[in-house]
Amino acid sequence: MGKEYYVYIMSNIRNTVLYTGVTNNLKRRVLEHKTGEGSGFTKRYNAPKLIYFEAGDDINKAIFREKQIKSWNRKRKEELINKLNPE
Repeated sequence: MGKEYYVYIMSNIRNTVLYTGVTNNLKRRVLEHKTGEGSGFTKRYNAPKLIYFEAGDDINKAIFREKQIKSWNRKRKEELINKLNPE
């Protein structure tokens, strides 16, 4: 059984902040963001809410995907999020 890697997007309560990251343990990483131990960005902008993720088994593809999503404008990120999480 191979390892899983996750590309994810966190946001704040009002969904005005979007943070994209990559991890091999989504549950742990989300908990780190919620408790302020995650990235300085999510701590500074209070973005503890997981709003999107996708899983894969190749770290290089996950890193590529993270960079791809980070390069997108906000509208395109919102379209991606709304496909899986319209709420």
